Amino acid sequence: MNKNVYFVSGIDTNIGKSYTVGYLARTWNEKGIKTITQKFIQTGNVGLSEDIELHRKIMGVDLLPEDLSGLTMPEIFTYPCSPHLAAEIDKRNIDFSKIEAAVNRLSGMYDAVLLEGAGGLMVPLTRKYLTIDYVAEKGLPLILVASGRLGSINHTLLSLEAIRNRHIPLYAVAYNLFPESDDALIRTDTEDYLRTLLSEDFPDTKFLRIPYINVD
Repeated sequence: MNKNVYFVSGIDTNIGKSYTVGYLARTWNEKGIKTITQKFIQTGNVGLSEDIELHRKIMGVDLLPEDLSGLTMPEIFTYPCSPHLAAEIDKRNIDFSKIEAAVNRLSGMYDAVLLEGAGGLMVPLTRKYLTIDYVAEKGLPLILVASGRLGSINHTLLSLEAIRNRHIPLYAVAYNLFPESDDALIRTDTEDYLRTLLSEDFPDTKFLRIPYINVD
């Protein structure tokens, strides 16, 4: 197990994982923690991961040598869908050994690696193997991205239940404040609810507020 590799997943698709990963990498580097981001499996792209590009934009840096060599984006599939289906469409299996080698190499080069998953925790990587299975198997500390949008409490509680059942170390819940159009009352109450829940049921887990910054 690479203790400096943090797997970043979310309670749903489009919850702000890529934004959160870029923001955390920027702030950790500013604190002197040499941090790089990596995309576990990218779908819907050819040759270059759009999520890695967003990470670098938020971090305020150009593409890194590790990006250009493919280390930070070891597996890319063309169709924008779940990895299991994207792999079937492209008629090749996900090369987990290639991913593992890339993760290990970056782990040795940096103080921290933020490894972004595809979609939510239950997204299938194969017909019988889920993202959460990979996280549990590798024993990676998890950063779960949540938000205050309507319906997020349900998704978050289901994710936390699955995390507890698989004994996954939950490093942090990252509370994404984007988009600003979310109902402020719901967003504030959801934050209070989750903070209380974590303090009681996951007392060692950090609660990270991820503020919105305009990167356009």
